Amino acid sequence: MCGVFGIYGHPEAAKLAYLGLHALQHRGQESAGIVTSDNQQLVTHRGMGHVIDVFPQGQLDRLAGIHAIGHVRYSTAGGSGLRNAQPIAVNYSRGSVAVAHNGNLTNAEPLREDLEEKGSIFQSSADTEVIVHLIAKSAQKDIVDRLADALARVRGAYSLLCLTERTLIAARDPMGIRPLCLGRLPDGDSYVVSSEPSSFELIGAEFVRDVAPGEMVVIDERGLRSAMPFAAEPRRTCIFEYVYFARPDATLDGINVYEARKNLGRALAKEHAVDADVVIPVPDSGVPATIGYAEESKIPFEMGLVRSHYVGRTFIEPEQSIRHFGVKLKLSPIADILKGKRVVVVDDSIVRGTTSRKIVKMVRDAGAKEVHMRISSPPTQWPCYYGIDTPTRAELIGSSHSIPEINQYITSDTLGYLSLAGLKEAVISARVAPRGRTHLPVHTDDDARGPGETSADGAEASAARPLDHGSFCHACWSGEYPIRFTPAPKKLQLRLLHL
Repeated sequence: MCGVFGIYGHPEAAKLAYLGLHALQHRGQESAGIVTSDNQQLVTHRGMGHVIDVFPQGQLDRLAGIHAIGHVRYSTAGGSGLRNAQPIAVNYSRGSVAVAHNGNLTNAEPLREDLEEKGSIFQSSADTEVIVHLIAKSAQKDIVDRLADALARVRGAYSLLCLTERTLIAARDPMGIRPLCLGRLPDGDSYVVSSEPSSFELIGAEFVRDVAPGEMVVIDERGLRSAMPFAAEPRRTCIFEYVYFARPDATLDGINVYEARKNLGRALAKEHAVDADVVIPVPDSGVPATIGYAEESKIPFEMGLVRSHYVGRTFIEPEQSIRHFGVKLKLSPIADILKGKRVVVVDDSIVRGTTSRKIVKMVRDAGAKEVHMRISSPPTQWPCYYGIDTPTRAELIGSSHSIPEINQYITSDTLGYLSLAGLKEAVISARVAPRGRTHLPVHTDDDARGPGETSADGAEASAARPLDHGSFCHACWSGEYPIRFTPAPKKLQLRLLHL
C-alpha cells in the first residue's frame, strides 16, 4: 500500500516528482518523501502526512537536482513514524543510494536477522532497509549488478526505484505482484516511472509501457536499457488492485480499472439478483461496481450516501459518545432517496464487518424498508503478505463466519459476495488494446551491455503478454499464497523504543 515515482533528466525533477506523488496519494497518506540528485550528491526530504503538507514551495526549492525518486507510504511492514518514511537514502563505500519500495518482502525478517548478526545496524523497522543493506554488502561493482544481487536474495512483492548520483533503476518482482509503468516526457530525453500511469497524465508525460515482471529498467547517461536478471516465475499480479486499490482512471498491465470495476458490478448482479427499488454505492470505491450492478439489474442508481472528503487521519471526538461517530463523520445518508425503499448497497469488501454493520444501521435509520448488501469480491479470509494492509486472520470476519452468519451480524436482509470465478472473468474482460510506444531507443551495444541486459524489445514483449485467469494473486480470498511468508527465528532481543 505505497506508491513510487521517479524521473530522470529534468531540471525541475523535484517539482515533477511532487506532482507525480500527488497523483499517487491514494496509495498512501501516512508519509511522503523525495530524494533528488544533481549528478554529484543526493538530497533528501521526508515527512509525515500528505504530499501537499510535506512539501511546501520552499522545501521543493531546496531539493536541487535533475533526477528524483519519491514515495508515499501506508505502513504494512514496520510501524508508523518518520524513521520508516521513504525513500531510504544512505552513503556507503561506493557512493550514495536511495530506494523507494512498494510491496512487502516475505523473507525480510530472517534476512534482517542474518544481516544484524554480521554487523549491520538498522535505522528503521521497514523491510525496505533490508534491500539497502544487501546493496551495500554486495560484492558486485556496478550498481545495476549490486541491485540485481540484492534482489536475488529477497522474496515477495517489490516494485521499487533505486537512485544513485547518476543512475535511476526501476525493478519489478518476477511475479509482477505490484504495478509499475514507464513513461516519457515530451522533450524525449526525460523518462518517468510510476506505480500507476495516472501520474503521467498530470505532468503531461506519455505512457510507454508497463515494466515487465522480473525486469530492471536502467536509465543513465547511456540512455534507457533493460535487464531481465531473474529466473522466470508464474505471473501473479494482485487482483485486489483492480477491485479497490488502484485509481479508477488507471490502466494496469493492459486492464482498464474503471471498466473492470463496472464488470464486477455486472457479474454481482447476475450472481445475486434481488427485487429492489434503488441501488447505492458505499463511496467512493464502490461507485463503478454500483454503476455496473444498476446497468445489469435495471435497478435505478442513486448516490444514497454522501462521503466527506475532508476527514483527516485524526479527528476530535466529542466527550459525550455519539453512536457510530466514525462512520457518521465519513458518510451521510440522503433520507429522501432511501425512505420507504428496498435498497441494494454495493461495497468492494467486508473486512472485520463493523463498518458494514454501521452502514446498514445508517441506511435503515434513514427510512429504508429493506437493506441488501452486495460485495464486489469474495469473502476476505486470509491476510495479505505482499503489501495490502489486512488484519490478522483472527480479525477477518470471513475467516470464522459463514455468509449467513455475516449477514446476521451486519443486520442486512440479504448478503451476496461475488465469486472468485466471477471476479477473475470480470477483470479479464476489461482488457484494452495495447497502448504506448512499440519501440524504445535503447543501448544496443552487446559488448557494453551488462550481464542479463537486453534491448527493451524482449522486455516489452514480456510486458505485453495479456493477463489470463491464472495470472493473479488472490490469496486474501483463497488462501493460495504464491510466496510463503518466512518468519524470523524466535530469540530474545532488546530493542530501542522510538517515540
